Amino acid sequence: MNNIFDLINDFFAFLAPITDAVWDFPTNINWYKTIPILGQFSFPVLLLIGVGIYFTIRTRFIQRYSFAPAIKIMLARQPSKQGVSAIGSFMLGLAMRAGPGNIVGITGAISIGGPGALFWMWVAAFFGMASAFTESVLAQLFKEKKDNEFVGGLPFYGKRLLGNKRFVGLFLSLVFITYALFNIPAQTFNVFSAIGAIAQAATGQHYSHQSTLYYTIAVILVVGCTFIIFGGIRRVVAYSDVLVPIKAVIFVGISIVIILINFPLIPYFFREVVVGAFAPHAIFGGAIGTALAQGVKRGLMSNEAGQGTITMAAAIANNRHPCEQGLVQSFGVFFDTMVICTMTGFIVIMAHVWTGSVDGVAWESVRASKITLYLTSVQALVPTFIAKIVEIIMCACYGLFAFTTLLGMISFAEISANFISKKYSFILVIRILGSLVFVPFGILTILAGLELGNLWYISDLMNIIMVYLNIPILLIGLPFVLKALADYRQNKGASFDSKQYGFTTECWNGKEDGTS
Repeated sequence: MNNIFDLINDFFAFLAPITDAVWDFPTNINWYKTIPILGQFSFPVLLLIGVGIYFTIRTRFIQRYSFAPAIKIMLARQPSKQGVSAIGSFMLGLAMRAGPGNIVGITGAISIGGPGALFWMWVAAFFGMASAFTESVLAQLFKEKKDNEFVGGLPFYGKRLLGNKRFVGLFLSLVFITYALFNIPAQTFNVFSAIGAIAQAATGQHYSHQSTLYYTIAVILVVGCTFIIFGGIRRVVAYSDVLVPIKAVIFVGISIVIILINFPLIPYFFREVVVGAFAPHAIFGGAIGTALAQGVKRGLMSNEAGQGTITMAAAIANNRHPCEQGLVQSFGVFFDTMVICTMTGFIVIMAHVWTGSVDGVAWESVRASKITLYLTSVQALVPTFIAKIVEIIMCACYGLFAFTTLLGMISFAEISANFISKKYSFILVIRILGSLVFVPFGILTILAGLELGNLWYISDLMNIIMVYLNIPILLIGLPFVLKALADYRQNKGASFDSKQYGFTTECWNGKEDGTS
């Protein structure tokens, strides 16, 4: 068993320099670093922000329409029994977006880039809303039917836009399945971390990774995941419809209470965020590029705009017009970053734990564990007599964030796998891999004592690979999106007929509900 643990540790350690090199390129090249201002920004940051700005301009600031219409769409009655409702799709997408990264990722970004990282998260989210709209409309336009469900997403619109070649969709599907499955161990780790923190806070005892508690968690997690995943997408949506609102309401509600308790610190928060965006403290590197890179990286990895990962949730929805789901998923980016991530930012920045660190070395040790840093910030802002209760509640939210993301990863892998084959036997293989192979694999990393920082390397690497694959396809598909958007604006969301605009789709040929 120890040999297996050693192999797991070596595998993730091997990916660390590769992931850093890909994300930092070309800032890790000497001549590029000497370029004023530009030399501080990596290509992934420039790409994600750049295409977001481009899509914003081409859609004439679609962000303006992503609030009231999106809410109205989600509350409307589903057109037919085909597929899932708009709000069901939104909740499934939010199950993925509102994950542990909203806590540890945002805390990590602030601990490295300073409070200004949050400002750049807001900027990235604003432009990311246009990217999310674009990819979600494409997912709707080129979705396909499967019995009483829809399937679609990146592999489906990628195949259609890149010469209608099946091997293109096969490649994209395999990459996405790999992305989803290899993100599962990190989410498994987060579930264990949350429950372990709850147990420690409640009992005052420290539990080892090979204690009875951890083995009990392992059994419950595997059984729970298997039960939900083997029930199919509809069962996953049914559970996400319940769990996602619970975790969001509790997390945001408790965060607001903490903010109100520390009301006098609110001006300090905004001053640190705005000033830190352009003049970070020396302890955070003192360079705008560090704050911007961390803000964009963690912000877009949290709301997932432009990665193509949320397109699976967008495709399964039953909408009256393909642009409706674009507006819904664009609103999802806003809610994820501007609301949930900002709540984390408020707490970490208002607590300003880094103030007690006299030098960079001391701060490095403090920020080593992101969840510990977040919980320390929470404790610093609440009265002592309720600190443990608040800590337990926040850890429970963190665990729910991880669990729903875990379900989303496996479900999205299943939706993507439908491009390869819609046969039940093949889909069953994906469900088995997710819940009975990769979840247990993630449990092995817990028993091996693997640190979360190492697990994040594979997540970061797969995230940027998805971005590099998806963004060029979105640029190619933008004309189709603009045609659909012009139709939506002109006809106020009436039935969409793709043939009127010179292309054909399986589900959009003028029928009101887009199902035939």
